[in-house]
Amino acid sequence: MINKVVQDAAMACHDIPDGATLMLGGFGLCGIPENSIKEILRKGIKDLTCISNNAGVDDFGIGLMLQQRQVKKMISSYVGENAEFERQLLSGELEVELIPQGTLAERIRAGGAGIPAFFTPAGYGTEVGEGKESREFHGKMYLMETWLKADFALVKAWKGDTAGNLIYKGTARNFNPMMATAGKITIAEVEELVPEGELDPNSIHTPGIYVQRIFQGKDYEKRIEQRTIRSAS
Repeated sequence: MINKVVQDAAMACHDIPDGATLMLGGFGLCGIPENSIKEILRKGIKDLTCISNNAGVDDFGIGLMLQQRQVKKMISSYVGENAEFERQLLSGELEVELIPQGTLAERIRAGGAGIPAFFTPAGYGTEVGEGKESREFHGKMYLMETWLKADFALVKAWKGDTAGNLIYKGTARNFNPMMATAGKITIAEVEELVPEGELDPNSIHTPGIYVQRIFQGKDYEKRIEQRTIRSAS
C-alpha cells in the first residue's frame, strides 16, 4: 500500500526554504491551503515567489504573508480586495506579474503537462505583451507565453486518501487541480483523509501520482470574501 501521509502542516512544510517558488491553490478565499499558509507564517519563511490567482484579503491567507513581508514577488491575475497588496504594488515594494486569468491557468497547466510554451491572443498589443515574442496565425496575432512551475505546490481538497488521490468540492475545484500537477513537491491538505481504496476512482480529480505529501487539516474558517444581502422591503 502507498502511504504519503504526514502528521500535520509542520511536517508537510518542514523543508520549504527562503526564496522558494510556491503555487497556492484557491480562488479568492475559496479552497485555499489554510493550514499550510499558517505554517509558513509560523516559520517566517521569506523572499517567496507566490503563484496564485490573487492574494485574498488583508487579514487572511496570503494577505497575512504580505503583511509579514514574506513575499518578494506575486504572479497572479487579480489584485482583488487586498489593500496591502495594492499598496505594496503601487509603492514598488512588491514585484508583481499580472497575467490574464486564462493565460495564468494555461501557463500552470502547461507546466504540469511539460509544455514549455504556447501561443495565445490574450494581451497582444498591451503591456502584457511587452518583451514577448509574437507570431501571426491565420491572420491573427498571438503572444508566446511560457509555462509556470513551482518548487512546492500547496493545494487544498475536500477529501483525499493515503495514496494522495484527491477530490475537490464545488468551487474549490478551481486552480487546485492544475497546480497539483506543476510542483516539484505537491503538498495536499484535506478536510477528510480516508484509507486507500475508499474513494470512487471515477470521482478523483487529482491522481495520487502528483502528490508527494498529504495531511488532514483542521480549523478551517472557510471565510466568505464578500457577503451581499438584500435589504428587507
